[in-house]
Amino acid sequence: MRTVVHWFRRDLRLADNTALARAAADGERLLAVFVLDDAILGRADTGAARVVFLLGCLRALGDALAARGSRLVVVRGAPEQELPRLARAVGAVAVHWNKDYEPCARARDARVAAALAAIGVESHAWKDHVLFEEREILTASGSPFTVFTPYARAWSRRVPAAPRVRITVPPSPAAPDGVPVPDAAALGCTTGATLPEPGERAARRRLRRFVETRLARYARARDIPAEAGTSELSAYLRFGVLSIRSAYAAVAGRNAAGARAWRTELVWRDFYAQILFHHPNVEREAFRPAFRDLAWTGATAHLDAWRRGETGYPIVDAAMRQLHATAWMHNRARMIVASFLTKDLLVDWRHGERYFMRHLVDGDLAANNGGWQWAASTGTDAQPFFRIFNPIAQGERFDREGAYVRRWVPELARVPGRWVHRPWEMPEREARAAGLVLGTTYPHRIVRHEEQRPKALALYRRG
Repeated sequence: MRTVVHWFRRDLRLADNTALARAAADGERLLAVFVLDDAILGRADTGAARVVFLLGCLRALGDALAARGSRLVVVRGAPEQELPRLARAVGAVAVHWNKDYEPCARARDARVAAALAAIGVESHAWKDHVLFEEREILTASGSPFTVFTPYARAWSRRVPAAPRVRITVPPSPAAPDGVPVPDAAALGCTTGATLPEPGERAARRRLRRFVETRLARYARARDIPAEAGTSELSAYLRFGVLSIRSAYAAVAGRNAAGARAWRTELVWRDFYAQILFHHPNVEREAFRPAFRDLAWTGATAHLDAWRRGETGYPIVDAAMRQLHATAWMHNRARMIVASFLTKDLLVDWRHGERYFMRHLVDGDLAANNGGWQWAASTGTDAQPFFRIFNPIAQGERFDREGAYVRRWVPELARVPGRWVHRPWEMPEREARAAGLVLGTTYPHRIVRHEEQRPKALALYRRG
């Protein structure tokens, strides 16, 4: 009886799972495996929130497999050692998995494939995490795109695959016991952040709610941090708890502004994944050679204040405090705080990128790196370096009444909307009535935007 293994990674679901479907068709017995990889758990940018969410998704996945008469075997160690060991133990002839496009993951997968080949076991890697992968959307000359707009045009001429029908999971073979899904604390990971509900059912419910209640106003509401206007699906897509094909299919055929805007975000996701594949150096350096040696002059004290959400700029502080409380940040807020760190505080974008990766539940290398390099003007198709967000104007435009600021910066809860994004301009009498004492109840601005802007321009022009 032919036995195969499916190695779960960033595809923690049973519905519309490419490698799982291929494995199910390939064998009469299927061992479902997840490897808690110490190399990943030990990385400095592996955030506690992501580990906690991952473990919750694994428990939900295990329950879903058990309901189908199967099981999830969780082991801990190096995949290149654990997968061959398990394959031998159950007499498996093949191991299937879905591709991961990050540099470290590609190197790991090559080691796993070599270790399996050494014992005569096949390995099969499948496209699943993106709609179109790195060599499917190319320029007329056959090279990868580095500018988004022509990439998006070429992308839009293709038709993504439809979600697969329900997958019938073959019975599990008798197998060595794995380890129970551990508590996060046992892995040294704890978080006080409020995280999304884990698991495939929760992901599908959230997708349905988004389409039914938010999609129609998404084009406008997605830029308003105080409104529940985004999909809030990023953590589910990052771990593959929801398939990208299911997400796309939910809005396919709709031509309203909200549907078009959300599809564009899915295109950006593919774009940044293929940039990382073809240019893995962006993980550690600027995409644009001219900006690889920028003389960042930002102070450590300013970086620390940014991290704490104590810069004296309300929209920036609100965003950073939202990150700490929820392990997530609104996308407009991400752009604001990234621009502020790099172009107001003159701090190297890599400090911000790494801080986000340590704290975001949806932290994804390709998307996070692409977003930070876009804001810092160092990346592919980034905003021009002379486009510098004014944090006051951004707050007044996208949080007009200050609802977002008041939610996350309670020190400013009583400050009138007129002053909530510029509390330093409040008349003393009004400030006292609102309980605001700058430097005591809320910090003074650590820099002056109008003074930092010319410094940023000079930094970039020097290259």
